[in-house]
Amino acid sequence: MADLVCELFEPIQEGTLVDATFGGGGHSLRLRQVIAPHVRIMGIDRDPAVGERAAALGLDVILGNFADLEYLLSWAGVENLAGVLFDFGLSSDQLDHPERGFSYHRSGPLDMRMDPRSGLTAAQVVNTWDYQSLNRVISEYGEDPSSRRIARAIVANRPLVDTLALAEVVAGAVPAALRRKGHPARRTFQAIRMAVNDELHAVRTGLEAALGRLNEGGRCVAISYHSLEDRLVKQRFARGGTDCVCPPDLPVCGCGLNAGLRPLVKGAVRPGPAEVELNRRARSARLRAVEKLAA
Repeated sequence: MADLVCELFEPIQEGTLVDATFGGGGHSLRLRQVIAPHVRIMGIDRDPAVGERAAALGLDVILGNFADLEYLLSWAGVENLAGVLFDFGLSSDQLDHPERGFSYHRSGPLDMRMDPRSGLTAAQVVNTWDYQSLNRVISEYGEDPSSRRIARAIVANRPLVDTLALAEVVAGAVPAALRRKGHPARRTFQAIRMAVNDELHAVRTGLEAALGRLNEGGRCVAISYHSLEDRLVKQRFARGGTDCVCPPDLPVCGCGLNAGLRPLVKGAVRPGPAEVELNRRARSARLRAVEKLAA
């Protein structure tokens, strides 16, 4: 959805735009072609591996979690923002390296940390969490109807030593009818990854900080790949776009509400068939975008 992202940010004439999920740098490179040199593009990513890529591309990147956006901007001496881009979830680079532990197709360590320096690993979740905790995470984050079966199977087959072992246990626990709806371990891997990286908390806090730092006329674009992420974005954008809710016959506003955000696209934009054909990983993407209004 790079073309739409560039189109949404193209009106920005000056200031700093933060690519809060730098990843492989694809969005930042495209944006630099469209809005540089008048707009500074600054990347943020928690994965130390992005440093070399950013240097090779000639782009500025701060190593950190966008959940700490408020602190990172203060540390970098950035007061206000002209734009913020979030592209949640995993980057292709992380998925394509089995040693990171994100893939259920190839053998790798049970890691799944976006920042290898952080504490909790997938191995700890899988091999030490009790049945109730595993069931809750797989049910809530993975939205998997077989969460109970999967949690019981994981506990019964401990210790699990790598990603393929986990994928096989999950596949064996899922009813045959559901195995035909994509890889049976996809939801479980997604759920464990989200727990390891505390991803929903990062979405909430990062989004709040970004909207708070936007200049009048500044823009925030968020691309989600999971319904829970998209729901948080949708609710926050909707809350910011709420105007006076007083009864129409009330002569003076008593609620004090004024919309602070204006939607730039209708609802959530999905990738077209041509883009999905080129990149299967984009098929679940949902893009939402808003503009900051005067206070």
